[in-house]
Amino acid sequence: MTGIENVIILGSGCAGLTAAVYAARANLNPLLVEGSSPGGQLALTTEVENYPGFPEGIQGPELMERMKKQAARFGTRFVAGDVTRIDVKARPFTVEVEDKSYQARSLIVATGANAKYIGLPSERALVGHGVSACATCDAFFFKGKEVVVVGGGDTAMEEATFLTKFASQVTVVHRRDALRASKIMQERARANPKIAWVWNSAVVEIKDPAKKQVTSVRLKDLVTGAERDFPCQGIFVAIGHEPSTSFLKGQVELDQKGYLVLKKGTQTSVEGVFGCGDIHDIRYKQAVTAAGWGCMAAIDCERYLEEHRE
Repeated sequence: MTGIENVIILGSGCAGLTAAVYAARANLNPLLVEGSSPGGQLALTTEVENYPGFPEGIQGPELMERMKKQAARFGTRFVAGDVTRIDVKARPFTVEVEDKSYQARSLIVATGANAKYIGLPSERALVGHGVSACATCDAFFFKGKEVVVVGGGDTAMEEATFLTKFASQVTVVHRRDALRASKIMQERARANPKIAWVWNSAVVEIKDPAKKQVTSVRLKDLVTGAERDFPCQGIFVAIGHEPSTSFLKGQVELDQKGYLVLKKGTQTSVEGVFGCGDIHDIRYKQAVTAAGWGCMAAIDCERYLEEHRE
């Protein structure tokens, strides 16, 4: 057990590191718990071309490393490992990171949300090399190419429709013969001449990891069991996201899908606990918006600590 921290920041993606920069510059001497995937989702991204200030683009891992150096420059301290438990029902708050325990006057939760993937080894090998879970982020790289979208909900319809602005052909692959998406989203996608459909099918393999690029997907007909190769140059997995909030259950309010509920600004249901980034943002999910929320959370936290000075 160490002394009582002013603020502990949970998460090292865009939201967490931006919160750390602002908290450190406010002389709060923040402690940041990095998690098992330092840098968050951007650390798994190759080229980032839509983050302001980088006209030539920047590699995702490099952008996150720069953010970390900036936070460290102002005095942020870093702890490796995952948060296993928190207790915000007693003050000071308790944060357990694997075998260590910390106490804090305030918390900023920025553990994000992870895109759900199919779970194929070939898929994992090609993330950032033709496999994506964010059309808004990566559609630009698929100008004039043929791509596949996996999913049948609103997210899949949004991704497919957006991709038609860039790709020459978008094929939606769905496990069933009917979509789960809302009626208006279905109608919009079905009316788009650049969107084709493959029903009752699943992607069982993505080629070609050896070439570090997507050349085709192996489709299995779930009715007949037959398999075939379907040529394409990209695949977008649109089967939802899962917020990293399991350690928050019973401590702060979460919605039905497990996302953090914010009350006023970045304040959660517990005074002194703030949230930012994809852990609550189900609409935008962009690096720049996560950074904006991180800034807001740090400012809200600073004001909270000022009002509750011992």
